[in-house]
Amino acid sequence: MAAGDGRELERPAHARLRASSGEDVLSVDAVEQQAAGLAQQGPGLDLIGELAGGSPLLRIDGLVAGYGKMEILHRVDLQVAAGQSLCLIGPNGAGKSTVLHSIYGFTRIWAGSILLDGEDVTRLSADEKLSKAGIAYVLQDNSVFPDMTVEENLWMGGYLLDSPEQAKEAAERVFEKYERLARRRQQPARILSGGERRLLEISRALVMDPRVLLIDEPSIGLEPRYIDMVFEILADLQQSEGKAILMVEQNAKKGLEFADVGYVLVSGSVAMADTGDRLLRHPDVGRLFLGG
Repeated sequence: MAAGDGRELERPAHARLRASSGEDVLSVDAVEQQAAGLAQQGPGLDLIGELAGGSPLLRIDGLVAGYGKMEILHRVDLQVAAGQSLCLIGPNGAGKSTVLHSIYGFTRIWAGSILLDGEDVTRLSADEKLSKAGIAYVLQDNSVFPDMTVEENLWMGGYLLDSPEQAKEAAERVFEKYERLARRRQQPARILSGGERRLLEISRALVMDPRVLLIDEPSIGLEPRYIDMVFEILADLQQSEGKAILMVEQNAKKGLEFADVGYVLVSGSVAMADTGDRLLRHPDVGRLFLGG
């Protein structure tokens, strides 16, 4: 198991989730047991294809993956179209971040395939996923370089481009798009607010002009006003630039409100898939993952 994925496997026994009654609480173990009941059949490939409009940009077929000798994902199928957003929700340890890791090349893959616009990219390295396939990954943890300026952080996003000049040109396009960052371009990244740091992380991924954005916990650690700002930025990238967005979001309600499509992962398998709106209204999803 990769050291960086330890948090996904943690199941604190004392943690609690409020049930729909508002009076009873479910332990994490109880949530997992009841969520497992949702996974008895799972969505069919016809539904998965229909949710992607029949024309997926990113397609995962029968993915079996994990870390070392530990298998985390068990025949996962997933499809997302260009200009579409998909949110993965589920209990801790379900394999949500491992899906992103696998797409980007951070896991061991035993079976299955990852296709981008019909081309098999399963075995590409992370650098190749970014430079050749146009898949970018925005990490969950704070990944800015605090002692570099905002401008220098953006230049780092273009480290796979053919020349530093190309990275600088791409950074200028980002500054034209986001005045908030342009005002800070010569300031060290450490002085940025949480929301501005998240904007910088997303913007740095945009330097390579990816077709697919993988985003792990876009709202983590942010104040509500910055959460709204980040989701507005993602909506613009999806709607104005046609990027496919695949995210993991612990704030399941916020993630499903934003996303066109939602998947519920349980024990490394897709238990449910539907539109974000319909999952929000599903009684079991509400009871187990939305706090009522």
